[in-house]
Amino acid sequence: MTSGSPRVLAVALMLVCGACLAMEAQNQTPEAIANDAVNDLAARRFSKVEARFDDRVQSGLPQEKLAAVWDSVLDKAGPFQKILGTRVEEKQGIHVVSVACQFKYGPLDIKMAVDSQGRIAGLFFVPHSDAPEATQSWSAPAYAKTNSFHEVDVTVESGAWKLPGTLTHPNGKGPFPAIVLVHGSGPEDQDETIGPNKPFKDLAWGLASQGIAVLRYVKRTKQYGAQSVNPGAAFTVNDETMDDARAAVALLAARPDIDPNQIYILGHSEGGTLAPRIASGDKQVAGIVVAAGAVRPLQDLIVAQSKYIAGLPGADKEQLKKQIEDAEQAKREIEDPGLKPDGTVNVLGAHAPGSYFIDLRNYHPAETAAQLSIPILVLQGGRDYQVTSQDYDLWKAALAKDPRATFQFYPDLTHLFMKVKGSGPASPADYAVAGHVSEAVVEEIAQWIKSNAGGK
Repeated sequence: MTSGSPRVLAVALMLVCGACLAMEAQNQTPEAIANDAVNDLAARRFSKVEARFDDRVQSGLPQEKLAAVWDSVLDKAGPFQKILGTRVEEKQGIHVVSVACQFKYGPLDIKMAVDSQGRIAGLFFVPHSDAPEATQSWSAPAYAKTNSFHEVDVTVESGAWKLPGTLTHPNGKGPFPAIVLVHGSGPEDQDETIGPNKPFKDLAWGLASQGIAVLRYVKRTKQYGAQSVNPGAAFTVNDETMDDARAAVALLAARPDIDPNQIYILGHSEGGTLAPRIASGDKQVAGIVVAAGAVRPLQDLIVAQSKYIAGLPGADKEQLKKQIEDAEQAKREIEDPGLKPDGTVNVLGAHAPGSYFIDLRNYHPAETAAQLSIPILVLQGGRDYQVTSQDYDLWKAALAKDPRATFQFYPDLTHLFMKVKGSGPASPADYAVAGHVSEAVVEEIAQWIKSNAGGK
């Protein structure tokens, strides 16, 4: 979550994308369209930017809301200074343009999806990267034994949705125990890439090196954007996360090389919060790993994280004051008894469906976990300011009498379960430091799964 606050921004903007793009731009290159849009944002010509949006983005992000989103970005990143450069990738017929921009407090990438008609289908503000997502610098962690496993392309089919994924498979016939990796909030690729880091790829290679098959896949909101939010539908975490996770479990259970009695879920961040709920509706799940999963409601986390960032050394408290006010207003809207499923909630400048938050009101992660009759492993980093030891203590309190619950706290690990060199308080800058998921975490998960071998 950063002057970055990338995860806060991801939550706020995860529904702000679309599928097509504005007729006036048909004769421009995708790069020119994106650069013009950034210049219009900087000049506060929001009506011109809105005119470039496709119908879905226009309905979700009209100019007055776009202005609020932009102001939220400026609150975190400081005043816009200049465009540093632009790169373009083509994915499934859509041009993804990343415009690297210099703000007062550092660089930030403004990413847009542009189709052949020249309309902007998606708009995202993400941490700056010098390389395209697909070619970011990543090397295998030292604990990965690359000659002990191989990878297989798979497709997770969840109703009408088809999500590309990878099964990291130990060499040999099996059947092997297996684990499904469930993402945090916002659009996520299968590696849960953030900056130079790929925590899900670390986990997949590390666990496969120890004889455990690992399935990871592209999140629906990443693969389909706004198409994953059907107009008029009551969008909830079932659509965002849970249905697809259960489909991934079913995919594994149907494979003869996977032990159907040893299929686990590892949920990270929001995925960890939802892991008990996923398992409660799927008897195929043999156990769950809650990795930095929150117990406190989402709206409380947003407020707490906003206040934490504002209190960091060197933070412009006046600039960030509005972000805190916006977060507190979002909390009031989310908790309003009058909120309707077809209404919207202003979350840091972007509008999310009321149905999403109404659904979560009735979900209590720790209580749901306490009702499960399967092994549970709860992992928490002490250098995590997004999901903190406060949540960890709530898991422990709820599961204190459960002999099948195991807890592990790592004082020096971040939200990504990585160790960052240096001292000082945890900060958004931690995510920009290249690293790997701690070997101790990989070892703990592997040993926990092996200790549960033999059934539920």
